[in-house]
Amino acid sequence: MVFICSNFPFRIGGGYAMPKFIVTPENVKEGYVEIKDEDAFHITKVLRMKKGDKIFVSDGRADYHVLLCNLNSNCVVGKIENTKERMDTQVDITMLQSIPKSQKMDWIVQKATELGIKKIVPVMTERTIVKLDTQKAEKKRRRWQRIAKEAAKQSGRSTIPLIEGVLSFEEALRKGRDADLAIIPWEEEQAAGLKDLIKGKTYKKIIFCIGPEGGFSRQEVERAKENSFKPVTFGPKILRTETAGIFLLSVLMYELGDMGGSL
Repeated sequence: MVFICSNFPFRIGGGYAMPKFIVTPENVKEGYVEIKDEDAFHITKVLRMKKGDKIFVSDGRADYHVLLCNLNSNCVVGKIENTKERMDTQVDITMLQSIPKSQKMDWIVQKATELGIKKIVPVMTERTIVKLDTQKAEKKRRRWQRIAKEAAKQSGRSTIPLIEGVLSFEEALRKGRDADLAIIPWEEEQAAGLKDLIKGKTYKKIIFCIGPEGGFSRQEVERAKENSFKPVTFGPKILRTETAGIFLLSVLMYELGDMGGSL
């Protein structure tokens, strides 16, 4: 699988920067990068690149300076000239997001991608207003994956977060069992604060669940607790569903990820 990270060279100081592509690690082997199908077509027919042209490639493990050496519309092969190891965020964070109304999910996916989320799981909860059948759910998922790709491109990420298929609340809760820390913000929680939960701690795999516009029911929070989720309070403020997850992700990335300086 290959994702284009920059569709066209962009102008910097009167010149043009090389286009950048995001690939999966299996596309990089023995000093060469291979790009196939529609992405190869894009390089040869849209960008009109030739043998000897250069591109940047990332596969999540490293950034590569690549010299194109074999091009056709079905497959492009480039030789790796230089490699720079990536120091991507070491904390793996998954967001279980109750699907909100209108286009709010588009914004959530975009901003969460920019902040470094690894995976987003759209969830149907008791008070979720949006109703999706299987076909509509898959169409939405593909749209959200495209938004994540574009946001990864814009923010300079070397990987693209995975947008999973829509799950029921019960199905989504099972994912909390494998995390080092599972969080469910709840406006009725009074004692457990977010700061005490993460300050000075080390977690490698975190998952959190954000409710819909009407919030979680008490029964849903009890089910979450049975699946290892810890209810937390954000203090006296009640945040909108499109704000809560981005706020929580920002705090986690500052404390545990790469937004606070050196890891």
